[in-house]
Amino acid sequence: MERWSNRVAVVTGASSGIGVEVVKDLLKANLVVVGLARRVERMEKFKTALPAEQQKRFHAFACDVASQESVNKAFDWIIKKLGGVDILVNNAGTWKLGQASTMNVTDLEQTLQVNVMGVVYVTQRAFKSMKERNVDGHVVLINSIVGHKIPVTANTGAPAFNLYPPSKYAITALTEVYRQEFNGLGTKIKITSISPGLTDTEIVPENLKSLGYPMLKPEDVSSCIMFTLSTPPHVQIHELTVKPVGGE
Repeated sequence: MERWSNRVAVVTGASSGIGVEVVKDLLKANLVVVGLARRVERMEKFKTALPAEQQKRFHAFACDVASQESVNKAFDWIIKKLGGVDILVNNAGTWKLGQASTMNVTDLEQTLQVNVMGVVYVTQRAFKSMKERNVDGHVVLINSIVGHKIPVTANTGAPAFNLYPPSKYAITALTEVYRQEFNGLGTKIKITSISPGLTDTEIVPENLKSLGYPMLKPEDVSSCIMFTLSTPPHVQIHELTVKPVGGE
């Protein structure tokens, strides 16, 4: 991680779960970190608990990745104040229980807007910053095992995944699309998809957590992200899948 020292990393969905753990690990690695999330007050509270030296390198900025205007406002600030972006961790995501055949269409649209278009909005701005400065940066997309295979839930009634798996399948496809684009546009920017199994975060409904399925911890996923970032410039981890022992 030494080559990233004092460089700028942006983490979306940085107010809880995996996002908070990634921020912690990046700060420990001596990066300047910008946390983007709607709940900026949570990030500010988290900041006060950091060591004084790390507080100076952590910037919390209110941002809704589902809004291109909000994303542009955040990145305009980042570029003006910090000069640009070297690492992007696309972590923000949403999931509401229900069936695609019956639930509120607005909730379905929001899932796609956050999980897919949010990634597109943020990645466009980060890529532009990296390419303009000729930086061999790294873009990480937080995917899911359901972005590769949808579990069968025939014994528990109708599944409640709805558009969450399709949104993650889109991330699987986007990872390869971005790989080809980054190469074709003459850069050496890396792209990595991280696909965790069930992880103990706020996005997982409490009734699902109560069933006792094996779960990863947010810090487990963050350690995988840090591993991919620590690889040499000529090594690209395209896909990394991590599951809890005993899990699906």
